[in-house]
Amino acid sequence: MTRTDFDVLIGGGGMVGAALATLLAVRSNGALRIALVEPRPALMPLPQETLDVRVSAISRAGQRLLTEVGAWPLLAARSPSPYEQMIVWDAQDAVGGPDTLIFDAAEIGEPDLGHIIENRAIAAALIERALALGITLLRTPVTGLQLDRDRATVSLGDRQLSVSLVVAADGVDSPMRHLAELGGEPIPYPQTAIVTHLRPEHPHGAAARQRFLPGGPLALLPLADGRVSLVWSLPPTQAQALAALTDEAFASAVTAASDGVLGQLEVASPRSSFPLRRFNADHYATTRMVLVGDAAHVVHPLAGQGVNQGFLDVLALTDEINRARAGGADVGDPGPLGRYARSRRADNALFGAALDSIYRVYTDERDWVRRGRRTLLGTAQRLGPIKQHLVSRALLG
Repeated sequence: MTRTDFDVLIGGGGMVGAALATLLAVRSNGALRIALVEPRPALMPLPQETLDVRVSAISRAGQRLLTEVGAWPLLAARSPSPYEQMIVWDAQDAVGGPDTLIFDAAEIGEPDLGHIIENRAIAAALIERALALGITLLRTPVTGLQLDRDRATVSLGDRQLSVSLVVAADGVDSPMRHLAELGGEPIPYPQTAIVTHLRPEHPHGAAARQRFLPGGPLALLPLADGRVSLVWSLPPTQAQALAALTDEAFASAVTAASDGVLGQLEVASPRSSFPLRRFNADHYATTRMVLVGDAAHVVHPLAGQGVNQGFLDVLALTDEINRARAGGADVGDPGPLGRYARSRRADNALFGAALDSIYRVYTDERDWVRRGRRTLLGTAQRLGPIKQHLVSRALLG
């Protein structure tokens, strides 16, 4: 076996990259030499710092992963907010009517459907655990790759490292993916997402809410301090107009768009926005290299499952690496990497296509489409097996 500096080098120390590093370390009992490349590692916010506007809905599978690597207890100071219900309705109907879809954790004997947690806290907790587990943190960006049959050579500025497996976890615009010439370009949606925190007049009741509007979905996610996190997807011109409003006018617009489901809303944090894209890489693996997380796939945020899909990548790749090692193969063996790539690309393609279809149906204002979609949510609510499948998907990621 070729001697290398590291068994696994992971480029990108965000939520998914750091989760992979820690899970590999835990499940190999420290036997793997792991490097995590992240020029700007996240730092855990101080307890008195306000919650950042970028949050994720972490599923039960994600919670189990974070618990296994020891990161979950570190998040307690940032108050992960459990949500017990997910309430979904169309703009043509009133919330709570016969065509409102309600996922309830109690229906499947669970305490909650997941937790709303700020992204930077998750990444920081995982970085802290990575260091405690003996993972090498490299703060210089990857500047070059050479992928050969017996090893990969990774350039970090003037430094070169020999590794058995390279993992790109460096985001949707992944420089590492481009260096490896793994094809695929993100496709923009004609939408921009506005995010902020709001203070509601009425208690949110530990429920996540989503209303499908003609321009795109509006989601209100419960936070532990009683506020809600807004994710509102809109055509760019509408998003730009809303961004120009005063806080009071913006809050009134969101109150109206949410049909006053939580009463009058008040802006409680700075607003931010970002363009929406979808993406599924042409290939997830090549010689001695694989893609995970946003470097491999990006979906519309309407289901809040983006990072959970990345965590499923982490679990699948870890399983394949462990099986390879148990069989005497090295971690860069093409057989296990190919199995990971085929399985996860197919699953992510199916999931992304489903979300894309929902997006298109609920932003199509042709009369026959509008008439047909009115009953979709209600039908799912009334058909137990379909609803249970959807609840399980939301819970397990």
